[in-house]
Amino acid sequence: MASITGVTFPVPKHLMPRFFSGGKTVFIKPVTVYRELRSGMKVVFYQSREDTGYVGEATIRRIILNDDPFAFFETFGDAVFLTPEETPAYVESQERWQGVRVRKGETRKRPLMALELEGITKYNTAKKPERFVPVGGRSLRG
Repeated sequence: MASITGVTFPVPKHLMPRFFSGGKTVFIKPVTVYRELRSGMKVVFYQSREDTGYVGEATIRRIILNDDPFAFFETFGDAVFLTPEETPAYVESQERWQGVRVRKGETRKRPLMALELEGITKYNTAKKPERFVPVGGRSLRG
């Protein structure tokens, strides 16, 4: 089996320009595919909802986990791809698909992760993935 080289996550089309022309460099989402992620790996942006496909990529500079999405604004300021006002609805919409973990009868929400990105590049044309990209993302293997 090939080793993991990065990850792909869906991002709604209306938010994609924030990475390519809006100067945003921090992607946040509830923790899903991340255990194998390391600095230096790739993130491939999968544009969701309309005109779907891989539309760009970046390199992970660092990964930070936190239970409070607003802590990322304290760390990264306006580099976060969402505004503080958009964050609660975005996190809630993601959790709707992820569910919560239940361990020993105790319900526990997933922490959130921030991927600080560098070298963000937009592709000239969208590339269709070979397989479906779920809301939680998918590991990329090289």
